Amino acid sequence: MMKDMIRDRLNKMEDLEQRRMLKDLMTGVFLNLVEYQETLNKQIEQRVFDEVEHLEDKFDFYTSLINRDDYDPIHEFLSPVIASDLDNQILDVSGVVQVVRDGGELSLFTLFLELETEQIRRLLESDRTFKGILTTNAGTYPLTFRLKSNLTYLKEIEKLYHAFMLNGVSWRTINFPYIFKFVDCVLVGGEGEPAVHEEIKEISISLEEYDAYKRSDIIPLWNLESITQRNTGFPMPAIDRVNYEHTLSLRKEGTEHGYLVDGTQGDIRYIQRTEDKLIIVTPRDASGDWNMLKITNPSTTNLSHFPYPVCSNHRQETFVTRFAEGQSRGIRSKAEITRILNSLEALKGFELVDIKVEDPLEGKVKIVTKEKSVTYPLNTFVSDSIRTKHGKPVMNLSIRVDKGIQSSIPEFLHTDVLSFLVAEVQRYLPEYCCEGTCL
Repeated sequence: MMKDMIRDRLNKMEDLEQRRMLKDLMTGVFLNLVEYQETLNKQIEQRVFDEVEHLEDKFDFYTSLINRDDYDPIHEFLSPVIASDLDNQILDVSGVVQVVRDGGELSLFTLFLELETEQIRRLLESDRTFKGILTTNAGTYPLTFRLKSNLTYLKEIEKLYHAFMLNGVSWRTINFPYIFKFVDCVLVGGEGEPAVHEEIKEISISLEEYDAYKRSDIIPLWNLESITQRNTGFPMPAIDRVNYEHTLSLRKEGTEHGYLVDGTQGDIRYIQRTEDKLIIVTPRDASGDWNMLKITNPSTTNLSHFPYPVCSNHRQETFVTRFAEGQSRGIRSKAEITRILNSLEALKGFELVDIKVEDPLEGKVKIVTKEKSVTYPLNTFVSDSIRTKHGKPVMNLSIRVDKGIQSSIPEFLHTDVLSFLVAEVQRYLPEYCCEGTCL
């Protein structure tokens, strides 16, 4: 534009000598400055366009279970939630002796229960004790156990949530219907004291009427793994002239996957995300390694078979979904809630039947809903400092199993999948208290 203006002014000058002198002056000094400024403007413009929003399918999570001995360490995209789950646990007989002699508690191993989560909750709240047997190379010893909820995997999801927040990526509920079904078998007593030198051969537990539902050596999997990446080149000064930009190339690991900088590193100011690299702005002025989380895009050619269904929070990409996500204001209607649920792959095999909203403060009389919620909250670690639960209208979603559609989800997981569906609606509608009813 500036060049066109100069050219127009020169063409309007009638004195050719003055025109020549002004042209030489502009060409020698001013035009170089204009071209330099235009180049900088184009670089800034390109940088803005290169900083694309994260593609949502790069942050889809897939989850499943497998027996420890059947896990394939070179699986295409699934890996253990906790790497140490692959190690065979070595039990020390001295810990058992101490509990038997002095009392106290000792968590010995973890079991997976193929039961409804509500049944497991009632079992844990009953505070029942169960009998077990310790078998050593010298004999057997009766033991007493109590079951406690295993929160190890829930804590891993909470850590992942904080990593999403640090990276400026919108959090989406993870469809992990298995994690609330793991229980710790805690030793609370026993009879007889094995000698310290005795070697533990086996520890078994009888859950009585629940014995048919217990599964041992089961580990949860997801498509997340920790990697280390070194920044390419030297750190460059940031625009603020205080921090430095560290560039991490994603080409080697694959640009089709999602990446997060580990949330445990607290000196990160912000992260710029492009198609093939991450730019970390930090006070660090030296090159180094960065801990990252890689969310692997599932392979369509994998040959693995899992005894339990692979669940995901994947959303079907449609024009309506993309358009709605780009709007700053949502329309609070049944059609909008239906759209949200229909976009979720996990809805396959289920059907939204009805939506009811009840105000607990209406008429200053608490309304007792007739529908009993069977779902439970999944994002308890997500805090809302703006709204409080007091006085929120209750939105009850009635969902039933669609008998016309074949679902791969076994019955004991139905409540957990419904809880995921309700949690996603809750994420969109924080002004409501969302609950779910299974018909």
